[in-house]
Amino acid sequence: MDVHETIKDIKGQFRLYMNGVASQSMREKGLDYKLNFGIELPRLKEIAAHYEKNHEVAQSLWKENIRECKILAGMLQPVETFYPEIADIWVEDMHYPEIAELTCMNLFQHLPYASEKAFEWMADDREFFQLCGFMLMARLLMNGSRLNERSEAEFLDQAMVTLQSEALLPRKAAATALKKFSTQSKENGKKVNRLLAPLAKSDKPGVASLVGEIKLETEYWH
Repeated sequence: MDVHETIKDIKGQFRLYMNGVASQSMREKGLDYKLNFGIELPRLKEIAAHYEKNHEVAQSLWKENIRECKILAGMLQPVETFYPEIADIWVEDMHYPEIAELTCMNLFQHLPYASEKAFEWMADDREFFQLCGFMLMARLLMNGSRLNERSEAEFLDQAMVTLQSEALLPRKAAATALKKFSTQSKENGKKVNRLLAPLAKSDKPGVASLVGEIKLETEYWH
């Protein structure tokens, strides 16, 4: 099948499994896609499993303002042809945390340059770049990546700044990444707790509760 036929076929699958109730509920929560079939993730994985990974197909799917197309794009994009500049273009085109999270999980964490992108995006002041940066860092730490001294200092510095920022989504993602870092070792946990101590009494909305969550996780693991 050529690209056009494959896309048509995929959309046919979407119509088959459409979930109107889920779609309506997402719309009410402000997810304003041109089209949203409301299909749940396990089903989308099943659909993706029927197709070979293909760069042209994935790129075409990504360009559609359809929730399921964007999710499937991350599943069907081969790592080898997904160059760093395309990664930036995709992040620029993200508007919903769900897409950021699933693209990090299905594609970004497997890229050979994932770590470079995580640092680059964490330091970006655009919301979805920061969000993807910290989500990606959390995934890498969860997969056992260890940071050297310089990277560690850069990550902790960036996370602390973001934790106190106004950007709600990056703030939560930074907290998650700090949790993953803390649970890698007792030493890491101590470092994070030392840095968090001054923020525990922060009067910025939501900061103290995020600090509490991170500390709780650290204590649980150690």
